[in-house]
Amino acid sequence: MSDGQLSQEEIDALLGHHSDGDQEPAMHPPEQNNVVKDFGDQDMSDLDEDVLGEIGNISFGSAATALSTILNKKVEITTPKVHLVNRNNLSAEFPVPHVSVLVNYTEGFQGSCMLVIKTHDASVIANLMMGGDGKNPNEQISDMEMSAVQEAMNQMMGSSSTAMSTVFNRRIDISPPKLNLMDVKAKQGIEYLPKDEIMFEISFQLIIGDLVDSHIMQLIPIDFGKQLVNLLLQETGGTSSTEIGTTSSTEVDEKKETPSEPVHYPAQKEDAATLAPEVPISYAAKEQSIPQEDVRPVQFSNFDEEPKPREQTASRNLDLLMDIPLDVSVELGHTKKTIKDVLELGPGSIIELDKLAGEAIDILVNQKYIAKGEVVVVDENFGIRITEILDQSDRLKNL
Repeated sequence: MSDGQLSQEEIDALLGHHSDGDQEPAMHPPEQNNVVKDFGDQDMSDLDEDVLGEIGNISFGSAATALSTILNKKVEITTPKVHLVNRNNLSAEFPVPHVSVLVNYTEGFQGSCMLVIKTHDASVIANLMMGGDGKNPNEQISDMEMSAVQEAMNQMMGSSSTAMSTVFNRRIDISPPKLNLMDVKAKQGIEYLPKDEIMFEISFQLIIGDLVDSHIMQLIPIDFGKQLVNLLLQETGGTSSTEIGTTSSTEVDEKKETPSEPVHYPAQKEDAATLAPEVPISYAAKEQSIPQEDVRPVQFSNFDEEPKPREQTASRNLDLLMDIPLDVSVELGHTKKTIKDVLELGPGSIIELDKLAGEAIDILVNQKYIAKGEVVVVDENFGIRITEILDQSDRLKNL
């Protein structure tokens, strides 16, 4: 290179055109920036990987802020890693039960995706939402905890949709997320999994204070993932992933028609080309094709500021859970019978319980004791008048 010009040989070298002895180079368009990862008849380009990763960065960055507000803990969801995964290999990806979250887009996009988090991580989130410290979560997640996690996911994905609306410049809405306990090996709770044989898997690092350092996965059907990539590129004036191969081929053919004409660069870019000559021209061309946007510095939420009082956070989290239905039952008493006694029971038989007549009976919520009461009749229906009850904090712990 001299006087700011590149010869044809230097151009070919940068584009990766290498000859082997006297053999002619293969007559097909260069695809080093297009299909680099394939899975049978499905493929993922570098562009797909970069765009999906950036969409995940933006949307889950907003979701992390929402979760941090709910839990009153510093939450980070970062470092997206995108790759293709075969549906048949999901048992290796998720060897133990996980909590799956189905997200359906109702406006802006046509499609759905699924989030997958570890059961332990979901238990920590639920424990924090219900006023705990998250240090001793239940090993088996209960229905009450699943409802709490569902509300957390609803808040997270709502914030994520708002961020995506800004990126895609369109209104984006979702239906309330649906949760399930998924065990891929046992083939239980897998109805929310994408039906595609091959799908995108985006893995994010999930950090919640000093309690969780784990991962949260996002599974996206191939067609929906490509749709997101193309929509974003159209919005920003880029080239869709399906057009890259054709564009690259056309550019190379045009260059071959004028082999003797040197390439001229603007004076202000000569230093950059001199310092980093190994950067492929195809990347520079891709950057130059994107129009200049009004760029502003990104403003992140300040997680180092003084946290809000725990009482306020717990109260706000309880408000989120107020509409969750609970099963309330009463227990008249117990007794034990042999198999022979049970087989001899019939109409008119009387079973004597261990409760005395007039003694208070137990009131259970989700099979957990919270109060005692006496039986009354209300409008021809049985009812219970509470005589003793645990205070609110004890009731919450029992739930």
